[in-house]
Amino acid sequence: MTRPDDPATTPAAAPERPAEIPPRASARRASGATARRGPADPVKSLLHDHRDLCERAVDPLEIAAGLEAHGLTDRTAARYRHRDVFALAEELYARMPPRAHDPAAGGPPGPGPDTEARAAWTLLALLPGAACLATAGVLRVTEGVLGDGTRALVTVVGALLACLALRACLGRGPLRAPEGAGRAGMYACWLLSYAVYGEELLAQVMTGGPDGPWDGSPAPLLGLAAAIAPAAWCAHLFTVRAHRKLSGSRALEEFGAGVRPLLLAAVSLFLGALLPLLYLADLGLGGGGVTVAAVALGVLFFVARLLAVHGLPEPGTVALAAACAVEAAAPALVLAARLPGLEPLAQPVDALVSAGGTGAVSALACGGAALGLLLHAALALSRASAHTRA
Repeated sequence: MTRPDDPATTPAAAPERPAEIPPRASARRASGATARRGPADPVKSLLHDHRDLCERAVDPLEIAAGLEAHGLTDRTAARYRHRDVFALAEELYARMPPRAHDPAAGGPPGPGPDTEARAAWTLLALLPGAACLATAGVLRVTEGVLGDGTRALVTVVGALLACLALRACLGRGPLRAPEGAGRAGMYACWLLSYAVYGEELLAQVMTGGPDGPWDGSPAPLLGLAAAIAPAAWCAHLFTVRAHRKLSGSRALEEFGAGVRPLLLAAVSLFLGALLPLLYLADLGLGGGGVTVAAVALGVLFFVARLLAVHGLPEPGTVALAAACAVEAAAPALVLAARLPGLEPLAQPVDALVSAGGTGAVSALACGGAALGLLLHAALALSRASAHTRA
């Protein structure tokens, strides 16, 4: 008879599983996480390389734009184990210590829409047009009453006031560039001067002159000055919409595809405001109609300033300089053709003027520069990095 506790009759107890077997999967995950956060973590090395950018950034979008500016694309973001630059930027932003501007850190909330600021820069944008309109009105009312010297003084004072108003407008609001526009101001003065006096000067040069003082056409100047206010609002709407598109995008290609129609819409909206202003200015001053050159010059100025606002002043400066070079070359070629043996130099200018009049030179110069600059802007402003500077 066997005893109940006899080992021969007691069922064999199941062997106890070693303690290290069940957590093997979690141990693998833990070791993977450690490796990811350790020296082999590619995001850590990226954070080290761009620590200044991450410390200054106020949101992940600014980090994404900075990474894109350094040449990082959605495809290269896969090397850092992320689907796109935006996801990578979010992790970099999360790894930084709490910031004073974060809501969780107890910082003050961001400011809301500033209606007073908008009203202020809108008023400033109206001042150049108002100064030009007041000067034109005084000259019209005093025609035949004041002498030529007094009228010239009124013109100089009005131009000085318009320049001061324009300087104040470009120093605040949506047309304010974060950096200086270089030599763009000098080129702009040349283009405006040619818009007023260039056609008459070219006409006299082609007929054997210049023979003396020539009559100017101030209508384009008045129309362009009045169009500064619509330009400010178009630039403001483009910047706001582009920032919203940036916030809602999850890939750089998606943002680029969405911002190009915004640019075309802003340029079209400005063009829709520029045309009636030029027409009214020409109608009020008794001109010969709205010229293609004045329209092209307005678009050229707008696109150049829009690029400067977003931290890209060099392309606009180059486009303005190219337009100036073409306008200066036309009368220079005609004058050079008077020398023996250089008559063929004037043939391109003669053919262009014969086809479209003296205004064709400025239309070709400004129109070609505006078209080329618009194509460049469609590429440059579709980059996220261009919208962290505005």
